[in-house]
Amino acid sequence: MLAKLRTAVRKKVVGLNRDYLRLIYGMNIHPTARISFGARLDKTNPRGVHIGARTAVTNGAVVLSHDGVRKMHRRTVIGDDCFIGINSVILPGVVIGDQVIVAAGAVVSENVPSNCAVAGNPAKVIKRGIELSEGRMANREWTKES
Repeated sequence: MLAKLRTAVRKKVVGLNRDYLRLIYGMNIHPTARISFGARLDKTNPRGVHIGARTAVTNGAVVLSHDGVRKMHRRTVIGDDCFIGINSVILPGVVIGDQVIVAAGAVVSENVPSNCAVAGNPAKVIKRGIELSEGRMANREWTKES
């Protein structure tokens, strides 16, 4: 009973965080996206942040839409049904396709095609042809060699 209550309260609070970023900063975040309180989204160029439907951005993840050194403002796009792992970094101007997993600690510096998993610094595709649903694996067999 307590676990269900805690889950319900957390969902409401996470929704408030998403709505705060959308309404106060003007970020283009889909109403079904889940943004952790520990995630850091670029508030210097908030209109450059675009996050799709049912995407999860986890604790410590950083989504940038500007480069302070070159004073560049770029559009950073994360597609639908993605999972952005803990402490990963999405650099300015990157477009991440739909149904993508960004592994924990990855640094994404180039565009990522849909239906794949990326990991590393710089992030490289480690698996193609994956399927996600609401930022979670639809098929858990993807790690086995095909």
